[in-house]
Amino acid sequence: MRVLFNLPVIVLLMGIGAVAMFIPSLFALAQTDYTTSRVYFYFGTLFLIVTGLIGLATANYPQSSAARSHLLSLLGSFTLLPLVLAVPMSEAVPNLRFVNVYFEMLSSLTTTGATIFQPSATVPDAVHLWRGLVGWMGGFLIWLAATAILAPLNLGGFEVTSLRQAGQTTSMRQISHVADPTERLVRFTQTLLPLYSSLTVALWILLIVAGGDPYFSVMAAMATMSTSGIMPPGGVVEAGFLPEFVIAVFFIFALSRQTFASERRSGKLAHLRDDPELRLAAVVAAALPVALFLRHWYGAIEVDDLSNTEGALRSLWGAFFTVVSFLSTTGFVSADWDAAQNWSGLQTPGLILMGLALVGGGVATTAGGVKLLRVYALYSHGVRELEKLVHPSSVGGAGRAGRSIRRQGAYIAWIFFMLFALSIALIMTALTLTGLGFEPAMVLTIASLSTTGPIAQVASQAPIAYATLPDAAKFILMGAMVLGRLETLAIIALLNPDFWRS
Repeated sequence: MRVLFNLPVIVLLMGIGAVAMFIPSLFALAQTDYTTSRVYFYFGTLFLIVTGLIGLATANYPQSSAARSHLLSLLGSFTLLPLVLAVPMSEAVPNLRFVNVYFEMLSSLTTTGATIFQPSATVPDAVHLWRGLVGWMGGFLIWLAATAILAPLNLGGFEVTSLRQAGQTTSMRQISHVADPTERLVRFTQTLLPLYSSLTVALWILLIVAGGDPYFSVMAAMATMSTSGIMPPGGVVEAGFLPEFVIAVFFIFALSRQTFASERRSGKLAHLRDDPELRLAAVVAAALPVALFLRHWYGAIEVDDLSNTEGALRSLWGAFFTVVSFLSTTGFVSADWDAAQNWSGLQTPGLILMGLALVGGGVATTAGGVKLLRVYALYSHGVRELEKLVHPSSVGGAGRAGRSIRRQGAYIAWIFFMLFALSIALIMTALTLTGLGFEPAMVLTIASLSTTGPIAQVASQAPIAYATLPDAAKFILMGAMVLGRLETLAIIALLNPDFWRS
């Protein structure tokens, strides 16, 4: 295992991708789809040989233990690895241009889930399985990188709770020296991979027990754990309440790292019941569905449909499931989401879903978005400022960690919010220059930066098809997906001269 981790990260990921190609090959073989099976088998073998040769060539190459090298490798993985992953798909679906296949693979690897496949398109099941598998592996890559790479660099949301000042070069050098990223990659892979795989298998089994098809169930399990939302057309959550309930339970792993973190810190924030991310997520998951339900209930009064108790309960559940799904940036829409509209006759506002996707899930999870912890830091700071206006001589509590979140944490969170808002403005401007209107540009920008691709189908008045976008818009969205996945602060860290000094 140690020998493998001494290889360049991009080479190691290329080898893992090559091995993973045999899974859709075997699945296609079981379905007697011999053409697709041969495609994935041949390219899996080819890339495995190429990876072995590159691994031999780079075996004695001196590897830098600096965290910046791993951060660069992570950036390169999201931009170069989809080129390899896209090759078998381009052969399995020959009528697709390579730019579309590359868009599909980059979207899957970043767990965005924006697909160029139309619902009516005839695509082999093995290809959809490959999309879901790439999204699942991308989710674990983010999970691992957040803990092993971004945490030592005080990035990815960890800067909010860190007691160190953001941007301290001495601390960064100390971290790079003491906490070797390669050692952390080995250690956290051994810890997180069995947990990630076990949770996926458990969800898969539960969905099958709930009456789901094994193929759709494994796709839903991978899409839920990775928050990619990648499903074949007509899949999953249209099966009913019980599968949706099972999936909703597993959304909790995308809302807080405290649900699976192996390193427990002492103090209040280490306890699950006091975790600010889960508390904030619980407030959102309780308040928004009720608000949407009351809105539709008011609409039901006008159409005199208050006696439809089943429609009311379905409306409430559909709102809850969809709200939690988009808060985790998965993008599943409940089968009962449209029931609210049928019950009251009112349209459900997509702007709420875009806002939920922007907020996002927890720090060091597979979810995207701004992150709940940053929102909590700003909220906590605002509450404290209001308290000081009423009682100027009051002393804030919550201990050292709480004070740090209200001060330095809120400061760096506000900087991130401004950078995020600036990114939205720039990407929207770039998209409008390609010929898109204001509303589609806004929806697509939020979908890519928050890594919630399915939002394009439900947030606007008419569904937006990624396949119909001009190539320039697709390249802009691909850049936005990488930016949203790595976050702006990580990109800025690479541009910081202090980051490169020995």
